[in-house]
Amino acid sequence: MRPRLAASLTRVVTLAVLAALIGLCRPETARAEPLVADLSDHLIAITTGFTGAELLLFGSIERNGQVIVVVHGPRTDVTVRRKDRIAGVWVNTEEMVLSGSPAFYHVAMTEGATERLPAPVLSRHEIGPENVRVEPPADAAPEDIARFRAALIRNKQNQGLYASAPGQIEMRGERLFRTNVTFPVNVPIGTYVIETLLVHNGEVVSAQTTPLFVSKIGAGAEVFRLANEYPALHGLAAIAIAVFAGLGANWVFRKLGSA
Repeated sequence: MRPRLAASLTRVVTLAVLAALIGLCRPETARAEPLVADLSDHLIAITTGFTGAELLLFGSIERNGQVIVVVHGPRTDVTVRRKDRIAGVWVNTEEMVLSGSPAFYHVAMTEGATERLPAPVLSRHEIGPENVRVEPPADAAPEDIARFRAALIRNKQNQGLYASAPGQIEMRGERLFRTNVTFPVNVPIGTYVIETLLVHNGEVVSAQTTPLFVSKIGAGAEVFRLANEYPALHGLAAIAIAVFAGLGANWVFRKLGSA
């Protein structure tokens, strides 16, 4: 009897454990994500007639709070130069390489989203152009870093690659949100990161990262690839095309002149 009793107890315990696991996995007991966000498209295709693009970022929140969206990428090394007028001629007198600078930057937020966020949080998530993360030379003076950093941001804003003011995030009801992100015609190709943050009581309580890819396609993409992989061949081909075009135009004009 004892072996049979032990076997029965084992089956009972096993069934109880399985029932508990099934109960934990039931959909109605699963915790909802506090923040969900997505893009209308995860690829911006640059073709010959590309004039810029506008994407819709949308999502929902499961608790009260404000939303911040930060778009940046791809990371590159940028040489910032300072020009001075010497003997009536503008020449480069100073320069600094800022490594890891985002080629594109955009931020959007609901009203008052950053009012209670401390400076370390703003810096960690690169909220605002003044918090864009770059790596200056190790031996650079702090005042020089600040000066060249400000010049980088100013140049990028003039090119339309950095937002000069935060975009607006529109709330639909208490849970749904949406915002448009505009990319100019000169947007660099590469991989972008879109970070969506849920802010509550002066802290970031949830975050989600969404990838975005900007790529050339079609004939323009092949020319771009050849120019980067075989620059010498691309240069010779460009010279050859220019020479034949000039000879062809000369032949046409001579025919027209003798007619």
